[in-house]
Amino acid sequence: MSIDDKDLEPFEKLHADGSIWARGQLHEGTEHGYWEFFRKDGTMMRSGTFDHGAQVGEWTTYAKDGTPYKVTRMGPGA
Repeated sequence: MSIDDKDLEPFEKLHADGSIWARGQLHEGTEHGYWEFFRKDGTMMRSGTFDHGAQVGEWTTYAKDGTPYKVTRMGPGA
């Protein structure tokens, strides 16, 4: 099923202290497309793609200094 950009809703979730925890898009209330997850200090912790709520493709985990330190393949055939 192809999803048009107009069908995606921007979404952000915050840590209890108000800092950004996650940023991405929802389709019909489910994670879809590229997402980023952050530590409380604001550094990116992980990024990757969802397909209707399922993690797919390459997901990158980042060190606190922002450098990628691990790439994990997710989804069928991973």
